[in-house]
Amino acid sequence: MKISLVVSDLSTRGAGRWGGAVRPFLLTQALQHLGHSVEIVGFVPEGAEAGTQELDLSIYTIYAQPYPQFFRSATQLLRQLQGDVVYAYKLKPTSFGLGVLKCLTSKQPLLLDIDDWEMSWHGGDRHHYHPSPKQFARDLLTADGELRNPDHPVYLKWTERWIKRADKITTHTQFLRDRFGGTYVPNGKDIEMFRPDAYDPHQIRRKLGLSNYRVLMFPGAPRPYKGLEDILEAIAQINEPDIRLVIVGGSPYDDYDQQLMNRWGQWIVKLPKFSYEQMPEVVSAAHVVVVPQRDVPAARAQFPLKLTDGMAMAKPILATTVGDIPNILGNTGYLVAPSHVDQMAQTLRWMLQNEDAIQVKGEQARQRCVEKFSIEAMAANLAPVLDHLLVRHD
Repeated sequence: MKISLVVSDLSTRGAGRWGGAVRPFLLTQALQHLGHSVEIVGFVPEGAEAGTQELDLSIYTIYAQPYPQFFRSATQLLRQLQGDVVYAYKLKPTSFGLGVLKCLTSKQPLLLDIDDWEMSWHGGDRHHYHPSPKQFARDLLTADGELRNPDHPVYLKWTERWIKRADKITTHTQFLRDRFGGTYVPNGKDIEMFRPDAYDPHQIRRKLGLSNYRVLMFPGAPRPYKGLEDILEAIAQINEPDIRLVIVGGSPYDDYDQQLMNRWGQWIVKLPKFSYEQMPEVVSAAHVVVVPQRDVPAARAQFPLKLTDGMAMAKPILATTVGDIPNILGNTGYLVAPSHVDQMAQTLRWMLQNEDAIQVKGEQARQRCVEKFSIEAMAANLAPVLDHLLVRHD
């Protein structure tokens, strides 16, 4: 089949930030592994930059403005959806909402992939929009009015009510499956790209200027819910001069990484953003990969992709018992309670003193990633979903 994958944001602030590393491109690889062809169709918001130019995929980007001009952009996208199946990535008006509109007027089946609880960023079920008449007019009519945003929380809540329009739903965490239903399709990793035997960690540390440090690596974008303040408190508690938290890429959203530098700069090394193809080499420099998520709805809903970066590269991992992390790691890493700085420091100190033991865990993590979180495993989980569509629409 030909599958049209609809992505709400292909900019460098959205799915285009990490190139082929994030969910829509992993879905694409898994679908191609099953023999299907895939076109990716999506928006680049006004003022943003497309982040997909270097990818060797069939990608159609549309520059989108706020309402009312957005209607023109939406019409362009709908005309481009020529696949046998429409697969909407994210429960948003700008992806699933348009997928529903397309499939109301065509015979194409509609799939929905939910990789986040979008309302968790806006207060979740507690969110209410009750403006005064004057504020409502301002939100609707002024050039920077909130309601001109096609993915405003009000529209997100409306879109959640359309979920039964999807023929099948896929999710990547148990939290999302419990909330929305669907088939569990965890993220896959390109295990041929992420190969620990292809790199010499000592040489890569020299190359990156990290030779003098015991490297605790966080290879994702810093945000408050990701627990970096907790791991930095733990490092300060250990207080050994050669330990560094290495942050790769920084935050594309705000100045949060600079806030961390202002408070804990003596314990941090910042590396620039690297391409997806360069990340295996970068991760190979780590002594330990840290994924210290805090226990908040946004974190519970997510599958931390940098967790499987570390697993695929056979790295010892220190993570928290949030969301699906314990199920992803199994017994192949080291888990602590979220925001429990003392426990984090105690575990981290032990890990750094027992290099041989933690490396065994790292090797076990690599094997678990190969078996359960590879692109091939992702394809195997997707296959019954597509088989169902074929039977239903024959």
